[in-house]
Amino acid sequence: MARHTTLDHRRSRRSATGLNLVEYNASSIKEMKGHIDFLEAAIEDAIKQGEGNISGYRITYDKADIQRIYAMRKKAVGLLGKVKGEQKPIAFAEDTAVPPEHLADFIAEFRALLDSHNLNYGMFGHVDAGVLHVRPALDLADPEQETLMHNLSDKVVKLVSKYGGLMWGEHGKGFRSEYGPEFFGETLFNEMRKIKAAFDPYNQMNPGKICTPVGSKDKLVSVKAVKRASIERVIPVTVKRDLAPAFECNGNGLCFNYEPASPMCPSSKVTSDRRHTPKGRASMLREWARLLSLSGQIDEKNGGGLSYKQFKSNVFSRFKNTVLTRDADFSHEVKAVMDGCLSCKSCTHQCPVNIDVPHFKSIFLSIYYQRYMRPLKDLLVANVETLAPLSAKVPSLYNRLLQHKWVTWFLKKKVGYVDTPLLSYPTLVDRVKSIVDTGDIEQLERLDNSEREKYVAVVQDPFTSFYDAISVESLIKVISKMGLKPLLVPFTPNGKPAHVKGFLGKFEKQALGTAKRLNKIHELGITMVGADASLVLCYRDEYQKFLKDKRGKFFVHTIDEWLVDALPKSLNADINGSNGCDKNFSLLAHCSEKTAMPDTTARWQRIFQHLSVNLTHKPVGCCGMAGTYGHEASHLESSKALYTLSWAPVFARAQKETLMKCL
Repeated sequence: MARHTTLDHRRSRRSATGLNLVEYNASSIKEMKGHIDFLEAAIEDAIKQGEGNISGYRITYDKADIQRIYAMRKKAVGLLGKVKGEQKPIAFAEDTAVPPEHLADFIAEFRALLDSHNLNYGMFGHVDAGVLHVRPALDLADPEQETLMHNLSDKVVKLVSKYGGLMWGEHGKGFRSEYGPEFFGETLFNEMRKIKAAFDPYNQMNPGKICTPVGSKDKLVSVKAVKRASIERVIPVTVKRDLAPAFECNGNGLCFNYEPASPMCPSSKVTSDRRHTPKGRASMLREWARLLSLSGQIDEKNGGGLSYKQFKSNVFSRFKNTVLTRDADFSHEVKAVMDGCLSCKSCTHQCPVNIDVPHFKSIFLSIYYQRYMRPLKDLLVANVETLAPLSAKVPSLYNRLLQHKWVTWFLKKKVGYVDTPLLSYPTLVDRVKSIVDTGDIEQLERLDNSEREKYVAVVQDPFTSFYDAISVESLIKVISKMGLKPLLVPFTPNGKPAHVKGFLGKFEKQALGTAKRLNKIHELGITMVGADASLVLCYRDEYQKFLKDKRGKFFVHTIDEWLVDALPKSLNADINGSNGCDKNFSLLAHCSEKTAMPDTTARWQRIFQHLSVNLTHKPVGCCGMAGTYGHEASHLESSKALYTLSWAPVFARAQKETLMKCL
C-alpha cells in the first residue's frame, strides 16, 4: 500500500525549484492514512505560515499515477543532461552520503558552496538513506571550469568528512578513487589492496579504480586525469553546434535496451554491439570530428562550421579514393556504424537528451561522400521521388520488367536492392480522378473562406501515392463520405529519402520547393493531411532544422490527428458509430509515429471507439523495414531478425485469433 504526495500546480503558478516524492508503506490502510494525515497537516500549516516556499501538493493512491512518478524519477538523470548550452550537469560529486540526521545541514552547506561559484546544478537523492546526487553544470572544455571541478571535488570531500559521511554512497568510486585512502584509513585500505592482489595481481580490471594491488607501483586514477572534454577541445565550438545531437550524449545508457517491444534501438538489439547504439554512434562521430579538426580540414576562417559544401571534390578524386587508395581512414569505421542505423528516429524522442542519430548521420554521409563514391542503391533511394512519378506513367510495363529474373538478379547483385516494391496499378490518378479536385492554387484563391473550409487537401508522398495508392484512395473516399471536398495536392518531393542517404543539397532544394507550395495552401486556410506519418513528421523536424525561417508556418496533419477532431463533427451517420462491427482490431504503431507522438495510439482508439469498433494496441518494436532499410541486400538478415523479435509473435497469435486484423 502506498500513497504519494506530489506537487499540485493548481495551488500556484510559480515555477517549482524542487520536488519531494514521499511514499508511505504500512501494515494497514488505517496506519498508512495516519502517517499521510500527519504530513498533510504539517504541509498545510507550513503553507499558511508562508514557510518553505511550498507551491502545493497532491496525494494519490492510483497505481497508474504512481507508475508515472516512478518513470519520471527513473528518467531524471537523463533529463538533467538535456540542459541547453555548453555547460552540462557533471557527475563528479555523484552520490555523497551522510547520516540522515545530518542531511539537511549537509545540503545547506553543499548548496552554499555551489552558489558561491554561481553554478546551476541538479540535486536529487534518497532522504531515508542520506544519499544525495548532485550534478553541477560545467563546461569541461573550458580549462578554468575543469580546474573548478577539481577544487570543488576536494571541498566536497572535506564537507562529507565533516558530517561523518562518504564520497560514494551508492555507485562506483571511479575517478574519485584517489580519495579512498582518506576515507578508509591506511589499515583498511591496505586490506582492500590485498584482496585486489589476490584476484587481480596485474591490475588488469578497471586499473586505477578503487585500489591497486599490494606491491604494485601503479597509481590510482585522479580527478585531474585527462577526460573526454579535454581531448575534444581541438574541435571548434561551431562544429560542436553543427553536430550538437552527438555532443549532447551524456552516456545515460538508456539505448542499451534489449526489450523487444521497445523502439530504441533496433540495430543494437539485433547486433548486441554497443557501437550500434545511439551512444556508440555519438562517440564514433565525436572522435571523427576530433580527427577532422586535427587534420586542419575545417576552415575556421569561415566560421569553423561543418558542412558538405566545405569538402567539394570531383568524380576523378572520388573514384581514386574509393578504388585506388588503400590508406587507413577512420571515416570507414564511422560509416560502418552509421550504415547500421535504420533512421527510425526512435532515439530522437526516447533518449532523454534527444540525441537524434539520423540527423548527424545525414551530415556525416554528406561529407563522407565528398571523398568517396556513392553506391548505386543510395542513388536509387535518393532519386525515388523523381523515378517513381516517371515509372508511374507506364506502371504495367515497369512492373513486368521489375519481376523479370535478370532484373531481379541485377538489382540484388549489382545495385544491392531486394524485393523492390511494385507500382500501384491502376495508378492513384486513375483511381481518384472522378472523385477529387487537384490543387489548382489560382482556382482555390477565387473561392471565399466558407467554401475553402469544406476542402481537405491530401499531401502526397512517394511511398503511398505510387506504391500503395489504395491507402490514399481510401483516405480520399473517407473525406468525401464525411461531406467534405478532397483536394489532391500535385506531387512534389518530400525530400526525406535524400536526407536519409545524406544528399543534403538535394534535400534542401526539394524541401524548399515543397515548403513554398504548402505555405500557399496554408495561407488559404485549407486543412492538409498526409497519408505517411513518417514523411509528415519530416515537415516538422528536418524541414525546420535545415530551412529554419524559410520553412514557413504550414502544418500537415497525420491521419489520426485530423480524424480525431473531424469525425465527431461529421454529420454522416454511416461513419458515426451506427454501423459498428463486432470484430476486434489491433494496432501495431509506426515507430517514428509513436515515439514522436506518444498520443497517437490513444487518438486511434478514440477514432475507432467513435465508430463503435474495439481497437487494441499491441506493443511491438521495430518491424525491420524502416523505409528502404529492409529492401537493402546488406540489411536483409538484420531486417528479418528484427521482425522475428516482436512482430512475428504477434502475427503468430493472430492466426489463432480469428477476430483480429492488424493495421
